Amino acid sequence: MPEDEFPHYIEFRHVYKAFDRPILTDVNFFVDAGQTLAIIGRSGVGKSVSLGHIMGFMKPDKGQVIVAYQDITHMAEAELRRIRRKVTMVFQSGALFDSLTVGENILFSLELREDYDEQNKEDVVNGLLAMVDLAHVRDLYPADLSTGYKRAVAIARALAAQPECILYDEPTTMVDPIMSDDLIKLMLRLKRQLSLTSIVVTHDLELMRRVADTVMFLYKGDAIYFGPVSELDKCEHPHVRQFLAMDRVEISGKIEEE
Repeated sequence: MPEDEFPHYIEFRHVYKAFDRPILTDVNFFVDAGQTLAIIGRSGVGKSVSLGHIMGFMKPDKGQVIVAYQDITHMAEAELRRIRRKVTMVFQSGALFDSLTVGENILFSLELREDYDEQNKEDVVNGLLAMVDLAHVRDLYPADLSTGYKRAVAIARALAAQPECILYDEPTTMVDPIMSDDLIKLMLRLKRQLSLTSIVVTHDLELMRRVADTVMFLYKGDAIYFGPVSELDKCEHPHVRQFLAMDRVEISGKIEEE
């Protein structure tokens, strides 16, 4: 498909999806190459379902899903595998192989690279671990790692495929504040150094404000705000106002505790 027909790297056009109830209702948004979109909202509003559509794990009931400038709405699995070489996902669980060390987990992603010899692969593993500041855990197993470290390793493994775009599913959930800050800095570094396009599903408004260029707020399957992060505080929708107010209460509570 010509790029002028689909000018945005990722785009939803009037996407609808229902299971036992409507999950996405006429959702429209886009992400340009090199930009970061945050998808926020309460649990169960369709954030992770949106990522599932981008990866081609789900099909919309109506509408179009554009990924890597191509309409993937009706793509067959063989075609989707080609798209997934460009767009990868970091799952909330990390989805690491428990029986493999950290280094072996990353190496696994390189096994099909016929253009790399064994030394090339070792160099890539070492380079990726250095990039995410985890060279010291190469020989450990996932069970030995904290939740935050597992997510950082999962990011390194995703980068092994040399993607154009990374989807992050709740990257800072259930990690301590220091590790959360480290993950945010890592995501910023990857965005700047590699010009990666990214989408971040999150409840973490600090992450949103530091990493994202644009934000989509989902409420009961509707995109009630889509626009620059800098304009979100001006949104008058009552559910956006409530969400932002609760975050301010949580922040002030943390400050008082300290």
